[in-house]
Amino acid sequence: MFIAALAFTLGASVQMEAAPAMHVEPAGDLAAAPILARRTEEAIAILEQSRLSKPEDPAVLINLGIAYAHIGREAEARALFAQALAARGSLDLAISSGDVADSRLLARRAIRMLDRGEFRSQPQSASQLTLRD
Repeated sequence: MFIAALAFTLGASVQMEAAPAMHVEPAGDLAAAPILARRTEEAIAILEQSRLSKPEDPAVLINLGIAYAHIGREAEARALFAQALAARGSLDLAISSGDVADSRLLARRAIRMLDRGEFRSQPQSASQLTLRD
């Protein structure tokens, strides 16, 4: 299964494969546009709504964790990243660059980024976000 997700840069430590071009929606159920614009409360509202219908979707869990991390709710962010890590099976998730990575690998990366404080007050660029195609 191929799902576009994730709102952060993976870095060189993750091996990637080329992915097909994605159609980008303004907000979408993964809230990439609000996350990018630092409209965190809007992103959280979108992602919480998405989570109601897709409670185990790693893409939703990871992006929601990122949104929570941006506003300092690190315990909740960590729990969401851990939930994405523990999800049944692993999924291929696409980041906005078009690369693809395993959802568990991305969840582990998110936890490490949280540990290093990389979600705090950092400007985001469009190349760091992903959207559902």
